[in-house]
Amino acid sequence: MKDASEVFAAYEAIRARLPAMPSPGAGLQIGSLIEVAPEMDAVVFDAFGVLNVGDTPIPGAAERVAELRRMGISVRVLSNAASYDRDTAFRKFERLGFPLAPQELVTSRDATLRAMDRRVWGVIAAPEDRLADLPGQCIRLGDDPADFDRAEGIVFLSSSGWNDARQAHLARSLNMRARPVLIGNADLVAPRETGLSLEPGHYAQSLPGDQLRLFGKPFADVYDLTRATLPGVPANRIAMCGDTLHTDILGATAQGWRTVLVTADGLFAGQDTKPFEASSGIIPDWRLARI
Repeated sequence: MKDASEVFAAYEAIRARLPAMPSPGAGLQIGSLIEVAPEMDAVVFDAFGVLNVGDTPIPGAAERVAELRRMGISVRVLSNAASYDRDTAFRKFERLGFPLAPQELVTSRDATLRAMDRRVWGVIAAPEDRLADLPGQCIRLGDDPADFDRAEGIVFLSSSGWNDARQAHLARSLNMRARPVLIGNADLVAPRETGLSLEPGHYAQSLPGDQLRLFGKPFADVYDLTRATLPGVPANRIAMCGDTLHTDILGATAQGWRTVLVTADGLFAGQDTKPFEASSGIIPDWRLARI
């Protein structure tokens, strides 16, 4: 998948697996989040495409987050990035200029780890991931087909270093013996400095079996974790700010949250999003270039 049109079509092809869209938003164009801040008690930011692109912070994002905090609005980051443990994730955001308190970060990895039991898990992870936060015994999956067969369940956290040969080993092993498969990042792609990277959600679509479970936006687990950090805040006073219709906007709308689609740096960078919104029926409450 090379561009937004291909990604959009891929998400539409799996629409039946995603939450239903209760009703479209108004799709109002705004200049900054400050214009609609009085309607919010909390703003939940996606990371990639909203705060950063890969390892590069988006200009002005850190200043906008600080401004919202000064206005008394709670800030959260809700990320589908499952490649890092919490300590590493916090250090990354601090490097990017977004220091976060413990309750301000929720990731799809958090939700995935909650679903793991004490079985022997075969883990697909970034080479630098030490897997220290995973429960029980883990087998790091790579090029040895026997490792796939030994695993009692599969956890897919990162596509870094993943390739077609390893995907074939995984599919063969699951065809031979069905087991739980936890996909720690439901995204199909992520915006990077060099283009769009294929993420675990992409590889999940071709896996066999009926024990597949996806974590991260647009699925409910991560929204539940985020709501737990915002006690007493009504759903309609929470705004999700993201760059993807089928994850950020669809998932948050299904939870009764308000939504803001960011268009300058993420999936739809440089494109008019209105045709995509009209085709899918996924329309945000507000639309803006950068936060």
